[in-house]
Amino acid sequence: MNTAPPSLRKSSAGIRIAILACGVILPLAAVAELSTDSLLGPGLRSRPAYDGSDSQRIELVPVVRYLGQPWFARSTQGMLEGGIRMEVAPRLYAGAQLAYEPGRRTSESDFLRSHNVPGINGGASVGLQLEWDHNFGPMPITLLVRARQHTDTDLGALVDLRLSAGVFRSGPVAVGVFTQTTWASAKSAEAFYGMSPQQSAVTGLPAFTAGSGWIFGSGGLLWSIDLARHWVVVGNMEARRLHGDAARSPLSQRLSNHYVSAGIAYHF
Repeated sequence: MNTAPPSLRKSSAGIRIAILACGVILPLAAVAELSTDSLLGPGLRSRPAYDGSDSQRIELVPVVRYLGQPWFARSTQGMLEGGIRMEVAPRLYAGAQLAYEPGRRTSESDFLRSHNVPGINGGASVGLQLEWDHNFGPMPITLLVRARQHTDTDLGALVDLRLSAGVFRSGPVAVGVFTQTTWASAKSAEAFYGMSPQQSAVTGLPAFTAGSGWIFGSGGLLWSIDLARHWVVVGNMEARRLHGDAARSPLSQRLSNHYVSAGIAYHF
């Protein structure tokens, strides 16, 4: 006879159902970010004007993935990047990348415009990365560490740690999940979230000094649907939350933002 209280029995039942669901889903596998197929096509993305903004914008984005030897280019690991990489051990890749850094446009944010906050031009970063691809049973895992220094040295450096896993595949439909955390140097944090006394006098916002540290963490869902032999629809949904000085900055209207994208690509 089960003497556990009803709430505990319901909780245990929920745990058993979740474990059973994982047992069914996890053996099915992979999704766009966890595939090596080459992709090329257009996409649309809804994004905040900047992380911490209350304004949302829609833009055209490329869907790109090419993993050659040694050249690569892709937009499927959270940013548009390209460069060289080599396999230094079985399924362990070391490389160097040139990546696009979007900056911050005053025209895209009502808040920035109303306070006369200057924009930050988009540009590029250079850096190094290490990627490990592995299968736990039939479930593909990708772990990526990426360090990037902005070519404008006043905008500092960032370090990303990204983990992705394929969790479902049934017929033409595939689903994956991912999480990413990013750290910023003092220069990067100050450029994007600081407010000098001179800027404070112009904008009317309180002066604020942003230091190095954890700047945001995120998690999301990846999906793809095969339309035909060489055509696929791909997309992702990401929730991102600011931390540290970025969260305390007078430029941060909100702590959480979301990104949603979808595109169609030719795969070969």
